[in-house]
Amino acid sequence: MVVMMRTKPSAKDMLMRYTPAAIALSLLVAVSSSAILSAPTESLDPRAERLLGEGRAAVSAGNLQGAIDAYEAALVVEPGSVPVLLALADATRRTGMQGKALHYYRTALTTDPRNLDAIAGEGVALAEKGATEKANRILARLQSLCGKECSEAQKVASAIAKGPAQQRVVTAEAVTPKPMVSEN
Repeated sequence: MVVMMRTKPSAKDMLMRYTPAAIALSLLVAVSSSAILSAPTESLDPRAERLLGEGRAAVSAGNLQGAIDAYEAALVVEPGSVPVLLALADATRRTGMQGKALHYYRTALTTDPRNLDAIAGEGVALAEKGATEKANRILARLQSLCGKECSEAQKVASAIAKGPAQQRVVTAEAVTPKPMVSEN
């Protein structure tokens, strides 16, 4: 009669037994989580698409305020849309409202944190505003994401080199109304 005794498995046996299952499970979790977190392709509502086209046409015609109005209407139709936010931010930046443009760029970045256009737009707006230290940090971030030769990084570098945009200062004399005498 043969008696079999159970021996306690060693650490090596346990490692060899469970490692393939653990690797497969972690690979499954990594692939599924990256698929869940990846941004879906954004298709705009047809009304928002039409308004975006109207805004682009207004920009090419030199009517920045008309473009801003069209982009804001598109944002109402499609709230949080990154393409609409970027177009709106660019138009407001071109009118000299860098602070408002920064708000739109940062809102777009909360939705899509690695959007190179939004990062570059933020850097250009900061450079035009005179915040060169922050603009240099944005430039460094862009260069780490896409390299020194990408168009977004070059755009920010040229805006930093150009310096702050001219401040439009209105003097009190310019807005003082001319006295007019009229009969009642």
